[in-house]
Amino acid sequence: MVHAADSRTEIRERVMGKAGLPKQPLPPLAEAVTGAPATARRAPGGGGRLYAIDGLRLLAALMVAAHHYAGTWRADRPGNAIWDRPVSEIMPTVFRFASYGWIGVEIFFVISGFVICMSCWGRTPRQFFVSRVIRLYPAYWFAVLFTTAFLVAVPGVWERLRLREVLLNLTMLQSGSRVPNVDGVYWTLWSELRFYLLFLVVVAMGLTYRRVVLFCCLWGAAAMIAPVSGLPLLELAANPDGAWYFIAGLALYLMHRFGQDLLLWGILAMAWLMGQMELGRRVAEVEHVSGWRGSVLIFTVFLLFMVAAALGYTDRIRWKWLVTAGAMTYPLYLVHYAVGTTLISRLHGTMDARLLVVSVIAGFLALSYLVHRLVERPLSRLLKTGLNTSFARLRKASGVPGGTGVPG
Repeated sequence: MVHAADSRTEIRERVMGKAGLPKQPLPPLAEAVTGAPATARRAPGGGGRLYAIDGLRLLAALMVAAHHYAGTWRADRPGNAIWDRPVSEIMPTVFRFASYGWIGVEIFFVISGFVICMSCWGRTPRQFFVSRVIRLYPAYWFAVLFTTAFLVAVPGVWERLRLREVLLNLTMLQSGSRVPNVDGVYWTLWSELRFYLLFLVVVAMGLTYRRVVLFCCLWGAAAMIAPVSGLPLLELAANPDGAWYFIAGLALYLMHRFGQDLLLWGILAMAWLMGQMELGRRVAEVEHVSGWRGSVLIFTVFLLFMVAAALGYTDRIRWKWLVTAGAMTYPLYLVHYAVGTTLISRLHGTMDARLLVVSVIAGFLALSYLVHRLVERPLSRLLKTGLNTSFARLRKASGVPGGTGVPG
């Protein structure tokens, strides 16, 4: 027989995290049986924005930018179009560090899994769709037009696309039509879009602990099977190159919202094991300038930091400027590569190479802030109003009760 005091102790241990911080309890038995969404409190630390993850997003973007300017195999070839000679000869120490900056992309994917799950909890598919459109497209449209205009004005490093290819790039669906990207960094958006389409199924069903766990397991299984299945459609949907990074982010968010358990640690461990294999493949087949051990070490440190953030150990980080830094990350990523390397090709030799790299990155940080304030914010508001109005008309026309208004 369990005494009342023992019961109270058990309940307290489930609800309270480390140092007595409130923690979201695991789904109750009713949810485990029926799958009904839990009406949950926020995660450890009382909720609110995770400033540490905003800072991590900016760090990842800076890693990628440094890599593209001073750490790629293209920039390290003799007579390359960016520096004209191997960058490892110009600034060897910077090159050694920058050669690992590509891992910032994998960091983006993990953060995306975490943030998308967090922002979609309790939302309808319509709200999910609107939130993704207003987040992705305004800065992207600017980047496509800005990069195209710059490459027309300053040719010599990157080949300019034909007008019809540039126009198709505005859809963000060019990879599905085998059309080149205006800027090479857009390849990651294709992975993101496939993740959104898959996750939309779970959003439509209603996000619960059980459903997200099941989604992680099924998607992981599909990603393992796809490369040997001989089924191009399965490989396209399962996205084996990026799936496990997104899955890691989903598991981390479940830890953040519901607390840790062995199942979530198992999913995260599997994501790490599959991720380290993918890192090795990318080193051997794509990057050619860094090592597997260093890549895995950086990725592991990042995952441990994400675990700390998910479990509430970084909640004391509340620097307001990190919110703006996080918002600048997406436009910085979109505009820095083709234009930045073209600028370096024109300016190298006019100043110290390290100062040039820092100056170009600083310039794109300033541009990204302006894009966020002057492009993303106003266009996002217009798109949100327009899409919500359109969906309201659609619901009203279809005779759905209560279709005269759409939540923001």
